[in-house]
Amino acid sequence: MRYCVLLVLLIALLAGCSTRKPEDKTSDSAPNRTLDPNSIQDAVPRAEPRSRYGNPESYVVFGKRYRVMHSGENHVERGIASWYGTKFHGRRTSSGEPYDMYAMTAAHKTLPLPAYVMVTNLRNGRSAVVKVNDRGPFHENRIIDLSYAAATKLGIIGKGTGLVEIQTIDPGRPYETPMAIQTVAGAAPELFIQVGAFSSRMNADRLRRRLQSSLEYDVRVQPGVRANSEVYRVQVGPVTDTEQADALSQQLAQQGMNDQHIVIE
Repeated sequence: MRYCVLLVLLIALLAGCSTRKPEDKTSDSAPNRTLDPNSIQDAVPRAEPRSRYGNPESYVVFGKRYRVMHSGENHVERGIASWYGTKFHGRRTSSGEPYDMYAMTAAHKTLPLPAYVMVTNLRNGRSAVVKVNDRGPFHENRIIDLSYAAATKLGIIGKGTGLVEIQTIDPGRPYETPMAIQTVAGAAPELFIQVGAFSSRMNADRLRRRLQSSLEYDVRVQPGVRANSEVYRVQVGPVTDTEQADALSQQLAQQGMNDQHIVIE
């Protein structure tokens, strides 16, 4: 009986997270209380046990399966950040903690809960340390959902999204803003949408030609190495902002390109 209760609770927690649909966020908003970004303190990383309910081996949202990472050690990722506010304030997160929009927290689809990450805005160089205690965002081409406080500190409240790099923090080790990010901060990062990766250059070129004939954006093939083997990545762009990236993503999906992710250079 106890096992059944725990199972029901786990399903409820994940279901609560999965109700954060992209369309639901249109009615989300910032609170009346404004925060001074210069006075917002970072989350303080500390060693914590893994969440009892927030770390299933995998889960499904909108028909897509996500596999939770066994460890977030040395995880670095670039992409688009969004934020969530009043609509979800006080609701239970996937880890079981209530969401507090004034706390330095965030949601991620696959990092183990809890995790601590440094988030750096690639457009203005601002950084913030947040505790990841929730699942999401389940909008295509978003890698992290920030609390209102974290988004304020990073300077993305007005636009609603931002180009960021996230890097996990080991609570037992000192950390600092990576010099590489400090160097590129203030530059104009470019966005591409990657739609495929092939071991064959011929197959990559075939997809490039097919897409190029129907898109107004350039399509390129980027050679690289993955697992000691050559790989050819097909990428569309660059696009100038998140709105263009979202529109292009929908256009690509209509052409059957459902395995997409953002690349920021």
